[in-house]
Amino acid sequence: MTRPAAVAIGVLILGVVTVAHAQPTTRIPRIGYLSQGSVESDEPLLASFRQGLRELGYVEGRTIIMERRFANGRAERISPLATELLRLKVDVFVVNGTAVLDVKKVAGTLPIVFTAHPNPVGVGIVASLARPGGNVTGLSDLHSGLVSKRLELLREIVPTASRVAFVFNPAGSDPRGQLADLRAAAVALGLTLLPVEVKGAEAADVDRAFAAVRKERPAGVVVHGDQMLVVHRRGIADHAVKLRLPAVYTNSRWTDAGGLISYGASFPDIYRRAATYVDKILKGARPADLPVEQPSKFELVINLKTAKAMDLTVPQSLLVRADRVIE
Repeated sequence: MTRPAAVAIGVLILGVVTVAHAQPTTRIPRIGYLSQGSVESDEPLLASFRQGLRELGYVEGRTIIMERRFANGRAERISPLATELLRLKVDVFVVNGTAVLDVKKVAGTLPIVFTAHPNPVGVGIVASLARPGGNVTGLSDLHSGLVSKRLELLREIVPTASRVAFVFNPAGSDPRGQLADLRAAAVALGLTLLPVEVKGAEAADVDRAFAAVRKERPAGVVVHGDQMLVVHRRGIADHAVKLRLPAVYTNSRWTDAGGLISYGASFPDIYRRAATYVDKILKGARPADLPVEQPSKFELVINLKTAKAMDLTVPQSLLVRADRVIE
């Protein structure tokens, strides 16, 4: 090989190496998952969300990264955790419903997908379901629209009931809207509604609320589907059993934790569907153009173990309508 040819080949090789090093490394998108709940309460839901991502071709750790943060029932932790996720340069927030307003204040224009919010239009998260506007969209769970149905279920279990308690977090997810709906439903059913607030995020606050319930001597309880209360769902279910109070909850996380009966949107389905919003946003869609999705799958779950512990007979007419019975 002549010297000029060798020099030419060397220059060519150097050029190829230089170009290869100059190619930018493809950045892996990051999801910032933020919940007012806990790792333990959210893990089944995250499993469904991950399933949705896999169905869309994402591989966690290789083609998508998920940063997770949990407020453990403490609403005041949401803003600092959202700021922490922003520093990690997440591309999109996935926010458990009730934390959206606080995240929205921190996120600026960063896209936000909410999961399982009870009333996104009513509390001002989006302009409308069809046209959310701004940088926020997601999936509703219709909690607020189903509270009257839960009261009807409780009446089926205790047909002689005249007084029913509503245990709720006054700082939680749409408590005023749900309380108003329950009051109207109670009047229609000839029931007296007894609102009982859980004034704090600690187990002791739940204990105090149920001490107040005991004094009121209701025939049953409807429990607010708030994330702070979900964190304490086992303790709440235990209180209801000890007081022999039939209680109706919002989704199967409660009945799986020992609650008597739950009725509401399928949370696993909602979280699996949330992955489609993330996918569209990462591919360039604007949240403002993605309509808020309402649930199409609902679940009635009855825990017969709990019924037996309370010496309670669940009507057969209710059992045959159940999507799942825990025995």
